[in-house]
Amino acid sequence: MTFPSALLEVIDDATLKQCETALAGVRELSVDLEADQMHHFHPRLCFVQLASNDDIFLIDTLVPGLSLASLAPYFADPTRTKFFHAAAGDLQYLAEAGVRVKGLFDTHRAATLLGWPKVGLADLVMEKLGVILKKEHQQSDFSIRPTPGPMREYIADDVRYLNEIGRQVQKACVDADILEEVALDCARMSEEAVSRPAIGAEFKPKIPRQGISPAHVPVAEAIAWQLHRKRLQWGEAADIPMGRMLSNAAIGAIGAKAPRTTKELVRCEGVRGAFVREHGDETLAIVTDCLAQAAAGTLPQSAAPGERDPKKKKREERLKEFRALKATERKVTPSVVLPNALIDDLSAQPVTHLAQLDDFIWLGNKRKKLYGDALVSLLSS
Repeated sequence: MTFPSALLEVIDDATLKQCETALAGVRELSVDLEADQMHHFHPRLCFVQLASNDDIFLIDTLVPGLSLASLAPYFADPTRTKFFHAAAGDLQYLAEAGVRVKGLFDTHRAATLLGWPKVGLADLVMEKLGVILKKEHQQSDFSIRPTPGPMREYIADDVRYLNEIGRQVQKACVDADILEEVALDCARMSEEAVSRPAIGAEFKPKIPRQGISPAHVPVAEAIAWQLHRKRLQWGEAADIPMGRMLSNAAIGAIGAKAPRTTKELVRCEGVRGAFVREHGDETLAIVTDCLAQAAAGTLPQSAAPGERDPKKKKREERLKEFRALKATERKVTPSVVLPNALIDDLSAQPVTHLAQLDDFIWLGNKRKKLYGDALVSLLSS
C-alpha cells in the first residue's frame, strides 16, 4: 500500500495553478485545515491541506492575495468525494473563504455512527494502517512563518493517509448498511456550515450548583456574564483566546464562590496566579458590584427561557425511546436511526400523515420507508 509523497507548497498564483491542474481529474480528495485559534484572539485560517492518491498540497492561506476562489467549483462538485475528519469547524472556515463543500464524507462522523470505540484520526490510522501519527504539533501556532519543516510534515500527515482511511470507513458503512444515513448527516453538516459564530456568542454560564443556595444562582450567573464580557475585552487587548484568558470553568467557579479577596480568588478552580495579578482587582470589583446589586434588589434579571412546549418534550422522549428500540433491532447506534438534530426537528410540531415527513429533508428515503408509518403514529398521538 502506497501513500502520496510528493509535496507542493502553494504560496503564489503559479503554484496554485499547479494545484488546480493536478486536481482536475481527481475523484477523491482528502482535506484538512489549520488555524491559529489556540494562540490568537481573532483566529485566522493558516493552511488548507489537500491530498490525492499521488500528491499533497499545502496551501498557505496567509499569503496576501492568495485566494481559494479558484478551487470553489471543485469543492462544490458533489460527484467528487472530499474526505474530512471532524469537518464541522473546517467547513465554517471554508464557507467564510467563499468555499462550500458538496460530496463530503466525514470519517469521524461515519466511525461514530458505526459505533467504533476509537474515532480519532490517529486511532484509525494506527488501527487500519499500522502507522503512528506524530502529535507534537497539535497545539502549535500554525501562523508562524517560515513554517518549520517538522510542522509541515505534521500537517501533511493529516491528509496523507486520509484517502485510504476514507475508503475503508466507507466500505464499513456499506457493510453495516448505514451509508445513506452517514451521507445525510454529512450533507446536513455541509449545508449548515455557513460561517463561524462570533467570538463568545455561544457562551452560556455553567454554574456548579453543589454547595450554593438557589438564591445565589442568579448572582452567580450575573457575575459569570460580566466576567465573560470582560474576558473578551482582555483577550482582544492581549491577543490571546478568551478561554486562555479565563476558562468557562473558572468563570463558573468564580460566580459560584463569589470571592471577596485575592486569596479566595486564586483558590477558585482554573484561576491562574498570572490572571489574578493582572485582572484580579477588576474581577473582585465585578463580584462586589453584583453582590451589592443583589442585596439592593437591583440585580438585572437573566432573560427567562421561553416556555417549553410540554408536548415537544413528550415527543422528544418518545422519539428517543423509539430510536433505542429500532437501534437494537438493527444492531446499529441510536444516531443511525435518528440523530439528535433530527429528533429536535421532528419533535417541534405534530405530524399527522406520511406526506408531512417529506418536509424533513434530512430524514431521507430510507428512514421514511423503514420508520415512516411508525413515526406518524408516534408523533400524531
